[in-house]
Amino acid sequence: MKNATKNAVVIGHGMVGHRFVEALRSRDEAAEWKVTVLCEEALPAYDRVGLSSYVGAWDHKELALAGNDYPGDAAVDMRLGVRADSVDREGRTVATSTGEVIGYDALVFATGSYPFVPPITGHDLDKCFVYRTLDDLDRIRARAEAAGPGAVGVVVGGGLLGLEAANALKKLGMTPHVIEFAPRLMPLQVDEGGGALLARLVTDLGLNVHTGVGTSSITENDSAGLTVELSDGNTIDAALLVFSAGVRPQDRLARESGLDVGERGGILVDAGCRTSDSAVFAIGECAAVDGRCYGLVAPGYSTAEVVADRLLGGAAEFPGADMSTKLKLMGVDVASFGDAMAATPGALEVVFSDAPKGTYAKLVVSDDANTLLGGILVGDATAYSLLRPLVGRELPGDPGSLISPVAEKVGIGALPDEAEICSCNGVTKGAICGAIADGACDVASVKSCTTAGTTCGGCLPSIKQLLAASGVVMSKALCEHFGQSRAELFEIVRATNTRTFSSLIAKYGTGSGCDICKPVVASILASTSSDHILDGEQASLQDTNDHFLANIQKNGTYSVVPRMPGGECTPEQLIVIGEVARDFGLYTKVTGGQRIDLFGARVEQLPAIWKRLVDAGMESGQAYGKSLRTVKSCVGSSWCRYGVQDSVGMAVDLENRYRGLRSPHKIKFGVSGCARECAEARGKDVGVIATEHGWNLYVGGNGGQSPKHAQLLASNLDDATLVSYIDRYLMFYVRTADRLQRTAPWLDSLDGGLDHLKAVVCEDSLGIGAELEADMERHVAGYKDEWAGVLEDEEKLGRFVSFVNAPAESDPTISFDDTGRRKVPVLMGMPKIGA
Repeated sequence: MKNATKNAVVIGHGMVGHRFVEALRSRDEAAEWKVTVLCEEALPAYDRVGLSSYVGAWDHKELALAGNDYPGDAAVDMRLGVRADSVDREGRTVATSTGEVIGYDALVFATGSYPFVPPITGHDLDKCFVYRTLDDLDRIRARAEAAGPGAVGVVVGGGLLGLEAANALKKLGMTPHVIEFAPRLMPLQVDEGGGALLARLVTDLGLNVHTGVGTSSITENDSAGLTVELSDGNTIDAALLVFSAGVRPQDRLARESGLDVGERGGILVDAGCRTSDSAVFAIGECAAVDGRCYGLVAPGYSTAEVVADRLLGGAAEFPGADMSTKLKLMGVDVASFGDAMAATPGALEVVFSDAPKGTYAKLVVSDDANTLLGGILVGDATAYSLLRPLVGRELPGDPGSLISPVAEKVGIGALPDEAEICSCNGVTKGAICGAIADGACDVASVKSCTTAGTTCGGCLPSIKQLLAASGVVMSKALCEHFGQSRAELFEIVRATNTRTFSSLIAKYGTGSGCDICKPVVASILASTSSDHILDGEQASLQDTNDHFLANIQKNGTYSVVPRMPGGECTPEQLIVIGEVARDFGLYTKVTGGQRIDLFGARVEQLPAIWKRLVDAGMESGQAYGKSLRTVKSCVGSSWCRYGVQDSVGMAVDLENRYRGLRSPHKIKFGVSGCARECAEARGKDVGVIATEHGWNLYVGGNGGQSPKHAQLLASNLDDATLVSYIDRYLMFYVRTADRLQRTAPWLDSLDGGLDHLKAVVCEDSLGIGAELEADMERHVAGYKDEWAGVLEDEEKLGRFVSFVNAPAESDPTISFDDTGRRKVPVLMGMPKIGA
């Protein structure tokens, strides 16, 4: 960047390193700094906190942090796979593994930490692993798959990462054993009572827990596995072992360069995160701020912000760290905050334990019981968002009432404005309320204005409460004519068997309707019956695309998209498509969804085009409707040497099953025959990816303006279970989503999110699974091609004219420019392209 006069070199590109680069670039308005990033891993920054979610998906893109490759930013020089080998502090240069020497004006260590491996006999055997990077998980996966289902896997360490590693082994089909030297699991976060309940809960979920014992030795055995000897004399035969016994700050390079380090490791820095060398800083887990290292992402982000400010002339200081944690392990809530272990002199403990329900809660309060010092929650952490911001403050009521079943009586309004709601990004209640006062009227706008809720998402319930407490009324009304939401209208139509808009608005609405409610009701009526979309009163409710069963283009012509299930098309059908395009003068284009789009048809030409296509065995691709558009597929095991399942066959079956299903928004599927994901299924509303044991089902993804990866709903499903889960998922979405709400924002808006959806779809927690499947069966049984329905009905055919008295052969308002490389529409009154 030509204006940059200084160079900052960042060693390491994890979450904190990325945060530093983002902070510096966003604030460097004078363009002073160029940033060189040395990233030893082959991948740029990814969400290491969510590492366990990689298991099952096996897609590193899902964990990639937004903007981690700094697209279009000439001031950032990213070096992937490049290690910093040495630092010359006197010459202010860094030598890299590629032999290059890079000068710096400021050097930032963001090297993070490395897994601690106890010096146990056998710790270096090839079946012993650590749990730290995506590459680590790939190696664990390879060994687990080689060992086969049910093989034993041992995890040394029963802390947070140890339990996550054990859960990963369970997801890989292994039988996990957890060995923890302390007398309880998660000894740094929970006390004896919480640890006992946690052990019981995870044991019920399939973990084998060994607490109060150490690991004495690891040896290879005759079964091509490992024998793990415990300090109590017991042994465990295992296929693999994972060390998760804590981490150590990665300070080797800093030590070698002569920087001061702490007694227990870590690069010593002051409150400004500056090391013993004024040109060198350290951030994140490798930094020992005033002698203490912090292993959480929130304090790491704080150090990144401090250094960005310092490089731009500021005087920011590390504000201290909130070491609170809230997580869900194997579906079990665990949270701790403040002085969870009651180390404060005179501290009192208030405990509420409900063993039958599997919940444990403890508050630590001052000796007068007026000030909250900390707490622990196991099994149910819903009170965390209220309690954590109260640490160090006067309690709004009796301590016991805050953790008893009536705790919900105490609202978020009791918190002071300076209480921190989003600990990841340091956003206070006052900042969020200020954004709401300035016009932020929903969660999305609060996130955009404040960054609250954009990292782990744990504060989203609190944000919703603040919106409600601030008097923001998020109306559920569909429009001025219906006070009900779309989901409520759906249930009304379904329960009352209402079949016309006029009767629905007469009984449940007001006025005559509008362009919002008419298409919505039309969609509901279509998704609850098999009537043709242009039958009777329904025809007058449709928008232009649905009214003519084709997609209107910029010059008033229409495009025609015949359905090609799974992308399959016979040679004869391809010939017919080509002949239709030639005979009607249409522009043809292959779409991203493996279809052929025919552009430029006039209204009166549509039935004639449809007839040629229908006679060739094709039908409407519904490209005009809020319904299933396409099911994209790769060639799968039928042709591809990597395919493990018949992805084309599955895609064809799914498209034929769900074709014509009217929904709140368009729906797209993808089916990939292996993990190489050539069908891009993870970017679809429904993504199906083949495994050697069946199918993985992903939901809630989409492309478009706000692309989002789909999330794993269930793994290794057989064909029948896959279809039943998709039936339930789609019908639950059709019933409950808002108007024009795609599946990704719908899933985000669900209380409980993906966990709730799993419960509804996979566990039938609401008891409506059979009902949802029956609704889908009725749709499948009643499906009829909409194009063919028009061709068989003279009254419907009468709709397809440009003007009532227009000549049959042309529309004088339509013209094209075909002098260039391709045919394009010309808007009346505008010059042709190139004129």
